[in-house]
This record gives sequence, structure tokens and C-alpha cells, in this order.
Amino acid sequence: MELSSSFASLVSDNISFSSAISPFPLQSSLKTLKLTKPTSQNLRILAVAVEPQQDLPHNSPQKLLKELAERKKVTSPKKKVPPKKFILRPPLDDKKLVDRFLKSPQLSLKSFPLLSSCLPPSRLNNADQTWIDEYLLEAKQALGYSLEPSDQLGDDNPAKHFDTLLYLAFQHPFCERNKARHVRAGHSRLCFLGQFVLELAFCEFFLQRYPRESPAPMRERVFGLIGRRNLPKWIKAASLQNLIFPFDEMDRLIRKEREPPVKSVFWALFGAIYLCFGFPEVYRVLFEVFGMDPEDKECQPKLRRQLEDVDYVSVEFEGNKLTWQDVAAYKPPEDALFVHPRLFRACVPPGMHRFRGNLWDFDSRPQVMQTLGYPLVVQDRIPEITEARNIELGLGLQLCFLHPSKYKFEHPRFCFERLEYVGQKIQDLVMAERLLMKHLDAPGHWLQEKHRRILMNKFCGRYLREKNLHRYMIYSEQVQDAYEHNRRLRNPSTTAVQQALHGLAYTVYGKPDVRRLMFEVFDFEQIQPKSV
Repeated sequence: MELSSSFASLVSDNISFSSAISPFPLQSSLKTLKLTKPTSQNLRILAVAVEPQQDLPHNSPQKLLKELAERKKVTSPKKKVPPKKFILRPPLDDKKLVDRFLKSPQLSLKSFPLLSSCLPPSRLNNADQTWIDEYLLEAKQALGYSLEPSDQLGDDNPAKHFDTLLYLAFQHPFCERNKARHVRAGHSRLCFLGQFVLELAFCEFFLQRYPRESPAPMRERVFGLIGRRNLPKWIKAASLQNLIFPFDEMDRLIRKEREPPVKSVFWALFGAIYLCFGFPEVYRVLFEVFGMDPEDKECQPKLRRQLEDVDYVSVEFEGNKLTWQDVAAYKPPEDALFVHPRLFRACVPPGMHRFRGNLWDFDSRPQVMQTLGYPLVVQDRIPEITEARNIELGLGLQLCFLHPSKYKFEHPRFCFERLEYVGQKIQDLVMAERLLMKHLDAPGHWLQEKHRRILMNKFCGRYLREKNLHRYMIYSEQVQDAYEHNRRLRNPSTTAVQQALHGLAYTVYGKPDVRRLMFEVFDFEQIQPKSV
């Protein structure tokens, strides 16, 4: 008995059992225990830890499978459950779907389809109204608008929905309210439209302000004014930073946290202004509220070798730099030849009349006009106006097909560059409006990708070549030989001609003719049946 009691006390003093269970199989270990008390017989007792599966052989399959299962429990990560937004939901039945569409604000306006397509897909709720009550007056005051609620205006006034669109414009993807589906969709669609509105507004302004300049410096000026790096400066100048970052100080944020929300709000803001008030108000907010200066040192283009321009410009541009007020307040005369006469004069130099009656005018112009469906039928008060418009249209068409290699080094403006610049911007805006009205439930990032895929440069040139219009392009002899058997050189020039045609159509007949060319003549969406 004495031996057993001393053995128990020794075991309790020298052996401790851990409660943690190792995930790996236990290994047999032997420990030699020595008795501290002297006994009559010097006993050595061995303590052996026996595995629970001691009866299984060492190399048995069951033991190996169990060890493998234990290892997998520890080493293999848990499978991630997909987020709820990616789990497919059962489709709505027809009655609920029809009811949702009929109650949507997007179908409430028949006279303003584009404005209607940019409204939220469902009505604003109490949380939206809370933000409007708290912050909207501050935004309208900073932008210079009346503080009265816009819904008091008449139904025939597009500005009636300005409060709703202005609220959506400030709900950028990084704020709390953007988690709501109708807010997120409304803001992203406004942002998608606003970027093309800004590009076209600056394009028209700089083409008329600098009538002798090529488009390359103009693009640098635009980037210097509304590049992503400079947008926070304009937001702060208008005191709108607290509406975008209500809980943070904008200047202390790093660039990747500061610039994306500012860019999103800036673009969406001008999408809302364009829908409700048009381009004159876009110019006012840009230059009066945000205080942009086209002569600022930060937006000046880099120095480059300038070609000497010996040709005349239109009388209204000679020795006169137009201001934004001149561009915003301009209204064409009653008997004007074109929808945008001053923009046409800024793109088509007066010296183009020297090309009237040349070989291209007799051989190629009739085929080009027949393919494009020109001249359009316009009811003019005086027949001489129609005749003069058709003459100018023919000269503009010849300029669209005039490659820079022919006359650019002696006459810098006798090429399609300026018409190509305005044509590129107007076709971007027209396609954006088309996609917004066609896909009412699509978010802005989906529309952006769709827009990019449709208007890829290689497709624009291909549509022109399908009409066999590339045969009428005018090259210099050296370039003609190089381009004749090299499509990689030739195809970009056909893209430029196609965009120049859109610019000419916009200046002469307006935006409806650009739509006609894009969707009826060139079939940008590729939905018309093909001839076999």
C-alpha cells in the first residue's frame, strides 16, 4: 500500500495532462520516472501512453484514412459562401413585373424621354428625403440656383425634376446612400452621361475660341481643366466638398480616396444640369461657379512647332477671342444656313471655296452625297438659302475626305482634323443618349462598356469601308503609295473620315442628322438586315 500511494503522488507531481488535443495523431512516448523516496527495492516504472487505435496495424488503410481526414480538417480552408447579390433569385411574375415598370418614374415623362430614362427606377423613400431636406439647399445655393422646390414647376419644364437629379448626382459609389439600388443606378447613369456632355461642351468652346489651332493642343487644355487630378480644386472652389465628404476633410485624404468620389460627383452633376437646362447652363457652372480659366497656366498645352497658317478665318473670329458668355448666349440668325453656323465656320475655313469645281467635286461628290442621303429636304423661306447650304455642304464633304498629308504643311486647316474632333465628341454623346433610352434598367458601368465596344475605332472605320466611301479619300502621292497595300496604315484614316462626317452633319443639320447617319446609314448597332 505504501508503494502504491507513493507511486500515485509521484505521478501527480511529474505528469501533467494538457486539455488541448493535437489535430495530428499522437506518437507513443516513453518517460523514465524515478522515485525520490528510497525504498527497499530500487524500482524503475515505465509510463506508456497508448493510442486509442492500438489494435490497428501501423500500415492499415483505416488508420491512414483517419490520419488524412484529421489533416484535412486543419489545413484545408473553409469554402467561401457567395455573397447574396450573386445568388440567383426567382424571376418576378408578369403581374409584378408590369406593375413595377408602370410605377417607375422612368416611364412618367413622354415629352422628355432622355430625362425620363435618367430618373431613378423607383420612387425616392424617406431616407432619400432626409438627405434632400438636410443638404439640398446648400448644394443649390453653392451652384447658384433658386432655393424653391423644383417640383412646383410645370410639367412641360424639364427643370421640374432637377431636385431629384441633383440628389442623385451627389450619391457617389463610396457613400452610404449608394447602397440602395435605385440610388446606385440613378447616379451611375448620370455619371455616364455627364462625361460626354463635358467633352462636347469644351470641344465646341475651344474650337470657336482658337479658330487656327489644331485639336491636339485643345485636348491638352481640356485635360488640364477637367483631368481627374484637378477636379478636387474645382469642387473646393464651389464649396461642395462637405457634401461629398461629410465626415472627412478632403485635403487630408490620399489621392485614391479623394479623386474617385469627386470625379463621379462632378460628371453626374453636369449630366443633371444638361438634362434640365442644356449647354448654356453647363458653361455657366463651369466658368462662373467653379471659376475655370482657359488662360490658366496649368491648362496650357506644351510647346510644339506651329505650322504657319496663312489662310483666312471667318470675320467673327478675326482678332477676337470668344468668351464663354459669347458661346453660351449665341443664337443663330433666323435665316442661318446651318443649325450651328459659327461652329461650322470654325471647322470649315473660308478658303475651301478654292476647291469648288475641282475634279473631286465632279467625280466623287455626287456618289458620296447619294450614299449619305444628302442633301436633306429643308423648307427654307428663300430658295437661295437652300442652294448656298448645298454648296457649303459639298465643300464640307470634300474637307472630310481631305487627308492631312495633302495640304496640311502649307495650309494647316485644309484637312479633316477639326471636323473629326467635334464628330468624335458628338457621336459619343449621341450613342450615350441612345443607350440610356434603350436600356432603362442598366447600370452606368454596363452602359460604359457597351458604349466602348460599339464605338471602337476599328468598327467606325469598317462601317465607312462597307459603304465603299474610303475610295474617295484624297491623299498625297507619297502616302497613297504607302497606304495602297497596307491596311494597318490605311484603316485609322478611314475612322477619322467617318468621325469627320458626323461632325459635319452636326454643324450643318444638327444632332438628328448624326443619329440618322449612325443608326440608319452606317448601322452602328448592326441590327439592319445585310444584303446577301
